Amino acid sequence: MSEAAPQSDRTDPDGRTADAATGATAAGSDRVSNRYGTGPVRNRRWVPIALGIVVVILGLIVAYVGYRQYGPKDIEPDQLGYDVVDDSTLTVHFKLTRKNPEQPVVCLVRGMDTEGSEIGRREVLIPGSDSGTVELTTTVRTTARPANGNIYGCSDQVPAYLKAG
Repeated sequence: MSEAAPQSDRTDPDGRTADAATGATAAGSDRVSNRYGTGPVRNRRWVPIALGIVVVILGLIVAYVGYRQYGPKDIEPDQLGYDVVDDSTLTVHFKLTRKNPEQPVVCLVRGMDTEGSEIGRREVLIPGSDSGTVELTTTVRTTARPANGNIYGCSDQVPAYLKAG
């Protein structure tokens, strides 16, 4: 009793071998490409170039926003110190640097208590001058004993009630 060994390979009419179980030929992929053609060869050299351009543009945007946010300002106050005169009076000494010294500026100076609450404030009008940097000392009246004083901010938008003349 001799059984024939199962035939695992057979030869197709073109002379290529095929797997008996699946019927796939060794050159089956060649038939598909011959029948349907191959996809177009894509040149992807533009992808890294495009990504590089996008990164450079984003970097320039971040640099611009950072410069506008943290760069030099048109009006820069700098607190030089403060003195507590008595239980309801504070003097604040500060320096103001302006890009346009002829333009008047208003600064808001505050007195603060030990808890950080505002207990007094004063708007200070700094008229135009020849110098870009001026030093000032102002007195702030408070409702309680002040612990410190600071400059809340400055603006070139001077309210009408502060304008001289």
